[in-house]
Amino acid sequence: MGERLRTLVEDEVGDCCDEDVEERRNELRSLRETVDAGFDPNDVRALSVLGDETRYRIVRALVENDAEMCVCEFDPILDVSESAVSHALSRLREAGLVEREKRGRWRYYSPTERAEAVLEALESPE
Repeated sequence: MGERLRTLVEDEVGDCCDEDVEERRNELRSLRETVDAGFDPNDVRALSVLGDETRYRIVRALVENDAEMCVCEFDPILDVSESAVSHALSRLREAGLVEREKRGRWRYYSPTERAEAVLEALESPE
């Protein structure tokens, strides 16, 4: 690891010495501290949950519909069983991407602000 970093620093600055390599190591350690300070395991969980096509399509449908939806309303949208939809909604809820409201025997789902923000970020032009 140290030799590859030394080679990189040499390529960037030309004539390289141990102090140049150590300075770059310190910069990278500082960057790691910044990354670690902003790390939230809930973000990783949310992204992981959205990595499944069914769950992604559910969130996309909820955001695009701009209204609550019941589990049974996903049947015309998805090619999976109602049981699979229920399981996917449960995972999305655990990840903080959908909210659930029970009314009588029906459960209605809506996207959270986090879900809307993630989809908006994915749609942003590069």
